[in-house]
Amino acid sequence: MYPKTSFGQQHRSFQDIWYQKFVWLEYSISKDAAFCFWCFLFKTQNKGGRYAEDAFTKTGFNNWKKAMERFNEHIGAVNSCHNDARIQFESFQDQRHSVSNVLRSCGREIDIAYRTRLTAALDVTRFLLKQGLAFRGNDESTSSSNRGNFLELFDWYSQRNTEIFEVVNQNAPANNQLTSPMIQKDLAHACASEITSVIINDIGDNYFSLIVDESRDSSVKEQMGVVLRYVNKEGRVIERFLAIVHVSDTTSLCLKDAIDSLFAQHGLSLSKLRGQGYDGASNMRGEFNGLKALILQENPYAMYIHCFAHQLQLVIVAVAKGNIIISEFFVYVSMIVNLTGVSCKRRDQLRQIEHDKIVALLDSGDIISGKGKNQETSLARPGDTRWGSHYLTLLRLSSMWASVIGILGNIQDDASTSDNRGMARGLIDRMNDYEFVFALHLMKYLLGITNDLSLVLQQRDQNIVQAMSLIDTMKSQLQDFREEGWQIILDEVNNFCELNMIPVIDMEDSIAIRGNARRSRRGQTITNFHHYRVEIFCEVVDLIIQEMNNRFSEVSTELLSCIACLDPKSSFSQFNVQKLLRLADLYPEDFSSNDYLYLESQLRNYIYNVQRDPQFSEVGDLGSLAQQMVKTGKNTVFPFVYRLIQLALVLPVATASVERVFSAMNIVKTDLRNKMGDEWMNDCLVVYIEKDIFATIENEQILQRFQRMKTRRMQLPPLRYSSATTTNTSSVNQ
Repeated sequence: MYPKTSFGQQHRSFQDIWYQKFVWLEYSISKDAAFCFWCFLFKTQNKGGRYAEDAFTKTGFNNWKKAMERFNEHIGAVNSCHNDARIQFESFQDQRHSVSNVLRSCGREIDIAYRTRLTAALDVTRFLLKQGLAFRGNDESTSSSNRGNFLELFDWYSQRNTEIFEVVNQNAPANNQLTSPMIQKDLAHACASEITSVIINDIGDNYFSLIVDESRDSSVKEQMGVVLRYVNKEGRVIERFLAIVHVSDTTSLCLKDAIDSLFAQHGLSLSKLRGQGYDGASNMRGEFNGLKALILQENPYAMYIHCFAHQLQLVIVAVAKGNIIISEFFVYVSMIVNLTGVSCKRRDQLRQIEHDKIVALLDSGDIISGKGKNQETSLARPGDTRWGSHYLTLLRLSSMWASVIGILGNIQDDASTSDNRGMARGLIDRMNDYEFVFALHLMKYLLGITNDLSLVLQQRDQNIVQAMSLIDTMKSQLQDFREEGWQIILDEVNNFCELNMIPVIDMEDSIAIRGNARRSRRGQTITNFHHYRVEIFCEVVDLIIQEMNNRFSEVSTELLSCIACLDPKSSFSQFNVQKLLRLADLYPEDFSSNDYLYLESQLRNYIYNVQRDPQFSEVGDLGSLAQQMVKTGKNTVFPFVYRLIQLALVLPVATASVERVFSAMNIVKTDLRNKMGDEWMNDCLVVYIEKDIFATIENEQILQRFQRMKTRRMQLPPLRYSSATTTNTSSVNQ
């Protein structure tokens, strides 16, 4: 509604229809006046020395009574100020015919040659990024003596195609080869930006969770890895690497600022965050000043979940230090690993002894050969922070038992120092002790149970409901093992001792109580059965069960108990309408008062429908349920129920995805490439980690983004004009 102005007895105003006839017309609401956009931008003096009227450039025109006449008068003749401004405006809009472009006199052939060279450079860049290779040599050197992987591969690639070779090597200007480090980094940044754009678009307006951890790179810089977890349009749980950010320190406030900056850069809203997944560090999970607390202050619905795999490792560490016999056992194991692997010579001797043993067993037919069998191996050092390392160490020690005894014997005979000879002899005596063998088999059995759970928890598509179910199952398995596993372990230990000629003890014999017992019991005796069954077997199993209950306290929280009602196992036997209504209460931002009115009836209709639908009879976990709902269209029939399922699925289970990011970082940024900049390393990591997305992105998308990043000396011609660049990356990949 335009304001009307009185002209005598008539009231007139600006009309919308004028826009259709005069494309240059602009209307100012504050001045209630019309302007000429072209003349406003390019007010010049025409050949007659006349300037454009101030009414259409400064003060504004508002004589609506004779508007059409004045508009036509303003346009004027061919050489009018208005038409001169029009020509300049059209030239300004036409970037291909801009002044700088016209001065270069670039023809179509030059444009096509530019596209050809740029595409060849992009193909080489794609290959190096996907392989995680250096661009400028093995040490990122810029010296002229080291041409580097990029230039070598670029020359090879151009020589494979005669047409590209002519364009790249013969017709390219010396200052426009498109092989400089700046071009390489711009192309890599364009690749990474396209991948990140795909991830952000895939998330859309859906809920997502944040998984964060920090680690040092090869140049001793603290890096924060950020992974996003969400449910895509197909109902699949996806975990994607967003970025790695250098942080000056690891305080919670510094990490929060880095996350805020990252979210603002990619257009992500903290209000859509529904989960946080970190390890147990105090700067992460602190109740008052931790990163968890800082995010919860802004978004109270971003539920925190302590990494389940990390908690499971803490259980193992607690058991390894909580029982004195098991603690002593792991000390001896570490000494064995250190002594046998302290030098390359001893490692080679251990491998050779193991090799000779395997050859002898193959000749005798005791073992068979096959793909993946009888591989060369060595002892692995257990670490408190490396998931599954204790179990791997015990597996290899038991399988290489005779070889380890043999190398320790060689050390006892040939060591140059008496300390090493004495240590080797003491370790041999310890390995030939029944108690050491018993502790080995007991911990190998128990860690085998926890290791299987740890591997399952590290899966990308693992969900919180299935994780809780697996933890409950493991607790039951441990309790059953406590009641019925004694004889199993005893038989394994006795068989192992007989095979390796280790004396087997009589369980009815009496032994003196150890010095760690209470003073009142010192000097008394107990049977071997009591020592091994009660003081080792039952105490260790009870310690694991107790630690599992203490560490995984989240399983008993109200949130997760409500989420468990969505589990489709056993024909939705745990489904509970009241608990799911309570779950909706915990997310008031996602369920309005009006939604809540319909939720109860929708829950009842949903459970009645899916329990009778044969397509849902084989669904065994929450992730498969979400996919089946999308496949059958029930996510639109029961949108509120599907929203509850989404909220449950986005909750993180483990930080394994971030740990994989750091593993990739150690491949991309090595000691020889420790001068990589933060942005350059981030771009390389995004492409290297998200290869599946990168494979779906066409060259043209990357080239267009490359052109838009900054003003280029050359303009990229339309793809239809280029005949020499129709191939993508097949030849360079071959």
